[in-house]
Amino acid sequence: CKQVVEWAAGGGKWDSSAGGWFHNMPSITGVHHEQGKLEDFQRLYYCSPPGDSFCGLPPCSGCSSPPCSDCFAGNQLYASLRPGCDGNDKGVGCVPPKTAMGYKGQHWPTTVVHGTQEMHIFAIGDWGGMDGSLDPPEGRPTIVAYDWGRRPGPSVFPRSRWNKMHDVEYCNHKQLVECFNTRGQAPCAPECGYVAGVDDEPQMLVANAFKARAALVDPQYILNVGDNFYWGGIEKTCGSPMDHISYPTKHQFDQIFEGVYQGAGLTNKPWFSVLGNHDWGGFKFDNGWDQQISYTWASNRWVMPAPYYKTSVVYADLGFDVDYFFLDSNFIDAMPPEEDPNHNMCSRKNNKASASCAAADGPESVDACPGWFASLWAEQKPWVTELMGQSKANWQIVVTHFPCGHEQDFYKSLRDLGMDLLVTGHRHDQELWLPDDYAKNHMGVTCIVTGGGGGITSEATPNPEETEDWYGEAQYGFYDLTISKSEIFIESINYDGEVLLTHTVHPSR
Repeated sequence: CKQVVEWAAGGGKWDSSAGGWFHNMPSITGVHHEQGKLEDFQRLYYCSPPGDSFCGLPPCSGCSSPPCSDCFAGNQLYASLRPGCDGNDKGVGCVPPKTAMGYKGQHWPTTVVHGTQEMHIFAIGDWGGMDGSLDPPEGRPTIVAYDWGRRPGPSVFPRSRWNKMHDVEYCNHKQLVECFNTRGQAPCAPECGYVAGVDDEPQMLVANAFKARAALVDPQYILNVGDNFYWGGIEKTCGSPMDHISYPTKHQFDQIFEGVYQGAGLTNKPWFSVLGNHDWGGFKFDNGWDQQISYTWASNRWVMPAPYYKTSVVYADLGFDVDYFFLDSNFIDAMPPEEDPNHNMCSRKNNKASASCAAADGPESVDACPGWFASLWAEQKPWVTELMGQSKANWQIVVTHFPCGHEQDFYKSLRDLGMDLLVTGHRHDQELWLPDDYAKNHMGVTCIVTGGGGGITSEATPNPEETEDWYGEAQYGFYDLTISKSEIFIESINYDGEVLLTHTVHPSR
């Protein structure tokens, strides 16, 4: 740290490339790099280090815009009071908990929707691409997978592709990266099913269709099933104070969420959200998942007060209401540490030996990790079972990350108590499971997989002429749910805005 900071503050800042290297200096330190002091460069290399060297601590004093420990030029971004709150309300809807688990199972304040117009809800998941323009702290590598991924805005993560039975790999990660590097030209393997113009920009394609439809139908809120930031969530170790927003958190939210999902029908609309396995870290558990929870109180639309929680929406002028139950189902990817290291949040290979999220009330160690996630799931089951049985709402909807097909006996028990719809993601496509799809659906309830948001490449090729390995009706897209007292009309929307499939759900009780 000392050597690179002294170089930067000396001759480095006068280099012809310095403007590119140190472009974040004004926002982090409050001064242009040419005016930067030694302490300012230490602050930069602590908050968002350009290159391979980094500082483990900020300067104690002497920086141009104190306090020197923050990464926002003295204007620390706080999550201490949700926008719109007056400071007197100390409840879950206004102030953060002391730790990320502090609001588990609590009721987020009820949303009241007025009007008698057609009411819409959008559902989307697995949408958050890589922030290739971030210089991550703590010695972390940049989030770049291919030659042109070092850019502002989201870049899709290239995932391996398999046959429908998932027993034959057509194209591994490295082969698909090659397709990205060549934009589909040779030597891109045809087996990868790479479609130029689709696979290279799916988040933006889906977002554009999402925004276009929002401008027409004005959804009242969004159901977000997780995997909000690939590859591994927020690029910061867990344990930040709950009332502070870190530099990587702000940068990733700005580049991947705030800068993408805006416009007529979307701005200021609530995003009721859950964590996906990649938000916990993908193949580790100690990334900044708690910062996604913290962001709830720094935003007027992001809602994730805990890994699991409930809320209600009252349609006051139409005479009906909905109870929502948001569950964390990521225990499925919390395996014994020696198993499946590339898809295991508890992996010994990819977690540091000292990894711990005890400060955030998360897993305290690699060995404790599987049991911690198992316990988190175990405590949710009686919680949601009791509340589902008590619900007097017209509709009961469950939202979680892992896809239709997991824990079917449990969801069937919720169906027997009144659950009307299950909204999921994780599989990177769009699937509408009907109650009478008896070969695969044993829950007796309509279930959707909306994992085609475009943050990661789809399960199979998006080529509509090659659908033999598709699980559902689309590879990239989202759902539009039109809700009334008597029915929910589900429309599956392709990345180009085309309606591919529809289904109507009626109340189960």
